[in-house]
Amino acid sequence: MIVFAATRVLIMFALSFTVALLLTPFVFRILERFNLRKSNIRDEKSAPIFHQFHKDKANTPTMGGIIIWVTVLGLALLFFVFGNLFDGFADYFNFVNRSETYLPLAALFLAAIVGLIDDLMGIRGKGPHGGGLRMKHKILLYTGVAVLAAWWFYFRLGWQTLYVPFIGTFDIGWWYIPFFIFVLVASAFSANEADGLDGLAGGVLLFSFAALTVVSFVLHRYDLAVMQAAIIGSLLAFLWFNIHPAKFFMGDTGSMSLGITLGVIAMLTDTALFLPFFASVLILESGSVILQVASKKLRKKKLFQSTPIHHHFQALGWPESQITMRFWIIGALTTVLGLVLFFLAEFA
Repeated sequence: MIVFAATRVLIMFALSFTVALLLTPFVFRILERFNLRKSNIRDEKSAPIFHQFHKDKANTPTMGGIIIWVTVLGLALLFFVFGNLFDGFADYFNFVNRSETYLPLAALFLAAIVGLIDDLMGIRGKGPHGGGLRMKHKILLYTGVAVLAAWWFYFRLGWQTLYVPFIGTFDIGWWYIPFFIFVLVASAFSANEADGLDGLAGGVLLFSFAALTVVSFVLHRYDLAVMQAAIIGSLLAFLWFNIHPAKFFMGDTGSMSLGITLGVIAMLTDTALFLPFFASVLILESGSVILQVASKKLRKKKLFQSTPIHHHFQALGWPESQITMRFWIIGALTTVLGLVLFFLAEFA
């Protein structure tokens, strides 16, 4: 059974990578044909450091995250339909499962559409300063998606427990709802903030989903593991074109959908308290923004030269590719540490 499940995961990873790689040229042509480019780069007066290092990125195609979620949802739909019509090959790869993947697939789709709308607003110069939705409006939308998911978990599935590593599982009652909302909003916000350098968000998210794939497999949630293998494969194909110098950006349609989905899977596997290890770089990025805002309000001065923190290191003179690779290394190391702690807590 374990060998069978592992084979499904590995083959889905390879299949998703291949499909996404073949899909990318078509998506890129569409982005260029309809001029779907990142045209709104913050001006020099309001964000001098950001402008200095990102002015050359203006007019780069965006919404490349479409490649990821279209691949995952397309494969899910394909194998679900043919798996129910025919036995054998299609049913073997069908990972649509009511108890395991309905919610993360729904979250992926809903968040992707919301992010797509925001991207289109920014491209067309709509919203405040022509840059799409403000962050506070995005957080409201993240919260809306999170509330729907929390309602389903609490009232439809009856989930109200929290696993604390090395201590045990606790019934937290209705507190499960605000905790669930916090996890999803935080993961979406963090993924959005990390999407600022070529390959940065894609790389650290790949480590996060890889860790949760291992967790899902160990917990015998094999369909969930297969779904995440599809995400990892498509993410890797996206990174092929997104590493410096990027041919296109992920956009909110990618970062928002992947962030929300990451949070949902962490809650499904009851490993939300491992996210500081599995998503350390994402938390570092969003945490730097929160600290910067708090410092400016309370101390009337900045804590960092610019945030998210990858911009601070740019201001210090670090090359973009160096920042990305070092953040990838941090993400890989903390992910391994998180998995070690998970195995110790699960089997010790």
